[in-house]
Amino acid sequence: MAKIGKRTKAAREGIDRNKEYPLNEAIGLVKGRSKTKFDETVEVAINLGVDPRHADQMVRGVCVLPNGTGKNVRVAVFARGDKADEAKAAGADIVGAEELVQEVQGGKIDFDRCIATPDMMPLVGRLGKVLGPRGLMPNPKVGTVTQDVTAAVNDAKGGAVQFRVEKAGIVHAGVGKVSFSEEAITQNVKALIDAVQKAKPSGSKGSYLKRIAVSSTMGPGLKVDLASIAGE
Repeated sequence: MAKIGKRTKAAREGIDRNKEYPLNEAIGLVKGRSKTKFDETVEVAINLGVDPRHADQMVRGVCVLPNGTGKNVRVAVFARGDKADEAKAAGADIVGAEELVQEVQGGKIDFDRCIATPDMMPLVGRLGKVLGPRGLMPNPKVGTVTQDVTAAVNDAKGGAVQFRVEKAGIVHAGVGKVSFSEEAITQNVKALIDAVQKAKPSGSKGSYLKRIAVSSTMGPGLKVDLASIAGE
């Protein structure tokens, strides 16, 4: 059995791993037990009653967090001409067309979010094997294939979080930093849960939201009482 470090032991102290905490209490505990030297990310894990192996049970979408992520997001935009100029004016970090495709094919990926205009997709489509596994492939369903590059860049910079259900039926997402106020984190968590609920697929039968847990990067997960989210 792996030995538990002092920091991990201290973070777990006083936490009942089986208890379901009201959302605000869970967030307070996550904040209070963060003892690292860096500003940890607050993470949410949502267990859904879906089987993503079936196309009609896939869950994916985007949520603009009301209080941002606390992270400096580097944005790349595949565009030409006026749209390239628009992307630069909006604050995109990297803008390009064929030359940017070549850079990415060569393994240079110096960005966290990727946006493309529709006319660029035949070119960008070649990057599926490179961008896909990293969750960076532009997709119209999450607003990253669009003519409105200004709005897409603003969303990415302002706290848009993309989510996609994993094989085990779980959605993971970062919803801020432990330095955020409890209220700011709570608002972000609720916004994410609302977006996931709105993305409920047609093939989902029975209970959709099964379990929710919050944690910090290095801290233990705390189960959240679903009734506390609906009731607040």
